[in-house]
Amino acid sequence: MEQKEIELLKLLEKNGRMDNETISKMLDVPPVEVDEMIKNLEEEHTILGYSTLVDWSNVYEYEGVAALIDVKVTPVRGVGFDKIASRIYRFPEVKAVYLMSGAYDLSVSVEGKTMMEVSRFVSDKLSTLDTVLSTTTHFILKKYKHDGIIFDEGDDEDKRIMVTP
Repeated sequence: MEQKEIELLKLLEKNGRMDNETISKMLDVPPVEVDEMIKNLEEEHTILGYSTLVDWSNVYEYEGVAALIDVKVTPVRGVGFDKIASRIYRFPEVKAVYLMSGAYDLSVSVEGKTMMEVSRFVSDKLSTLDTVLSTTTHFILKKYKHDGIIFDEGDDEDKRIMVTP
């Protein structure tokens, strides 16, 4: 992969809505070349999609719960963790699955409407899979930073309530 393509990917990763004219100036290449690079990267499945990062805490009346679930599994001979990971990521509640080093094998990101809905997913669907040995669920209480984006920067120290004697 060429250096300009790597620079392009870094720019798009930070801002997928950046227009090609701006990218062209930043990379010092013609806009046509930017179009071509993006098209090639999409065709090669290096760029897999474009998404929007939403701070759901700012959406009035939105109730939702996110959790990270550590999963210990028995790997299957010949396919390792791939088969169980594939079964897990097919559930609609699952937003991401990662193979991890450490005490647990997989980390699963899940979203639901309530804590009970996430709990039922873990007890009824995830923990019942034949190669799953154990799970540990961590409910996300607040997001501070995600994909390089800081949430609620207004919550700085200088804006906290100061208690005076």
